[in-house]
Amino acid sequence: MSTASPITSPSPSRRPSTRPINPGDRLFRRVLMGLSGVVVAVLALIAIYLAKLSWPAIHEFGLGFFWTTDWDPVKEHFGAGAFIFGTLVSSFFALALAVPLSIAVGLFLTELAPPRAAAVVGFMVEMLAAIPSVVYGLWGIFFLAPLLRLYVQPFLGRHFGWLFLFQGPPYGIGMLAAGLILAIMVTPTITAICREVFRAVPNTQREAALGLGATKWEMIRLAVVKSSWSGVFGAGILGLGRALGETMAVTMLIGNRNEISTSLFSPGQTMASVIANEYAEAGSNIHVAALAYVGLALFVVSFAVNHLARRIVKRLEMGGTR
Repeated sequence: MSTASPITSPSPSRRPSTRPINPGDRLFRRVLMGLSGVVVAVLALIAIYLAKLSWPAIHEFGLGFFWTTDWDPVKEHFGAGAFIFGTLVSSFFALALAVPLSIAVGLFLTELAPPRAAAVVGFMVEMLAAIPSVVYGLWGIFFLAPLLRLYVQPFLGRHFGWLFLFQGPPYGIGMLAAGLILAIMVTPTITAICREVFRAVPNTQREAALGLGATKWEMIRLAVVKSSWSGVFGAGILGLGRALGETMAVTMLIGNRNEISTSLFSPGQTMASVIANEYAEAGSNIHVAALAYVGLALFVVSFAVNHLARRIVKRLEMGGTR
């Protein structure tokens, strides 16, 4: 009885030759790597320069700089607590107004609007992002602040004055005006991301909800919004990063007073506005170092916020929605 020998495939005598890389491709790749390295180097240089410039303030005041509120250039006592408070209040107040509006506009553009209306409204929303910050500031000074002082703030004070948010004289300028102008400025950014997030929802998901008997509103709520929460959250964080670093419009409308107040009617100041107001007139090295310390903190916070938003949006693109 003969046994059949196993059939083995002949091993290749030599490795297949690889195609040589074109010199132009190699040069193109190196140029792109170099340009990407320039971006990283610029960020690193900014951080290093801010840290070096602010080192006297870091050494003098330490971490207590961020929760003390005494800012006296004459006596050289500096604390950024009031500026951090103003930055957080104005930014989160702006998000509280902008995020619901942006979600509503994004849903209208993707789910309800006819194609022509969606194109027109989408273009107008994008135009809001192209308006310079100083133009927003001028509009706020000559239109928004008088409107708040004469009508909105007196109305809020009469009907909701029992709340600490709406107490005090109606100045017009202040936290309320700064928050409103920031909400208008960050709405295009949040709306654009929300629109793309809603478009990324598969149509089969919508059709399945409608096929099970859901109404239009239930389909939007369950099949679109609920499955896009992480992307909407990432859009809100990107809007927060824009609001934290906004300078000119906020400087023109917030009132620029170094104090902490619970009322939205009161003037305040942000981290960006104090740098814009005082850097050109800083008369001592420690004053310049304190302003640079504020700028370093703002740089770190903005970098962290944008990094967090990038991770959330990347998770959405990889199918991490629930």
